[in-house]
Amino acid sequence: MINNVVLVGRLTKDADLRYTPNNRAVATFTLAVNRQFKNPQGQYDADFINVVIWGQSAEALAKYTSKGSQIGVTGRIQTRNYENQQGQRVYVTEVVADSFQFLESRATSQERGTGNFDSAARQNYTNDAAPNNFSNNSQSSNFSDNSSQQSSNFSRNDALFGGGDAPIDIPDDDLPF
Repeated sequence: MINNVVLVGRLTKDADLRYTPNNRAVATFTLAVNRQFKNPQGQYDADFINVVIWGQSAEALAKYTSKGSQIGVTGRIQTRNYENQQGQRVYVTEVVADSFQFLESRATSQERGTGNFDSAARQNYTNDAAPNNFSNNSQSSNFSDNSSQQSSNFSRNDALFGGGDAPIDIPDDDLPF
């Protein structure tokens, strides 16, 4: 199965940095991502996507970005549910970021008055051991500490594909159509 998300957008407000009882950093933020087509009024609509990022990446994101910062995010979609104060089941779908990258220059960010860059800020931040599962079955967040390291690698591995131009032998029973 594949669950991979790549987003480019701007933060709608400063990231909310918190710490779990185990002192793990977690930041939540909303990313405004423009659609690629115009609406009937000739304007581009945007989707507002909730994102969660963990560990040192969360701390770096909170330190070096602010409202309006343009970033790229790679991660996965995750759903969870909890029971609210009224006893209703609430379902949440969000992106759990594995990494992020700054997509604007320091000068551009400073012109807008956003971002707090220094020499360490211009790099790709990869999430360190992001929890792969968290659930919330009460009113307060209960993040599990199950950890896994994931990174996106979109390069072609010829050994994986049989060494170049060789045909791939897949039985018809294995095809989904």
